[in-house]
Amino acid sequence: MKILLAIDDSKFSEAATNAILTFAKPKETEVRAIHVVEPPAPPIGAQDWGQIPIYVEILKEERARANDVVRRTAETLRAAGFNASFTVADGSPKTEILQEASNWRADLIVVGSHGRRGLDKFLLGSVSEAVARHARCSVLIVRLPAN
Repeated sequence: MKILLAIDDSKFSEAATNAILTFAKPKETEVRAIHVVEPPAPPIGAQDWGQIPIYVEILKEERARANDVVRRTAETLRAAGFNASFTVADGSPKTEILQEASNWRADLIVVGSHGRRGLDKFLLGSVSEAVARHARCSVLIVRLPAN
């Protein structure tokens, strides 16, 4: 089985990783962790963020943090006996997760849910919901218990 684990650096992603560690069989499962760095829209008047040197540095730092997150997650999965790899993508998380799942031919996508509702969900969108609606494979959305 091939599982694509979509993560960020949050407790929700940690819960998604723990779900794989709990339910998947290491010798029968290959896992790829993905983190998507979403660049914001450039400010009005700028052709693109490449025109703003500080943005280039910020994006470079964000990619380095993302790489660290997926590397550490892959190491955790490997320590548990899984065949694990990782990747970092740039773009829309919804689009890039679905594209990676398709290209890699994932059997399952696992993603943590931030549990956004109402205005937050409307303004920020729901990655887990979009992935579940459009994926060509099964999707497991891991939620944390309500407090």
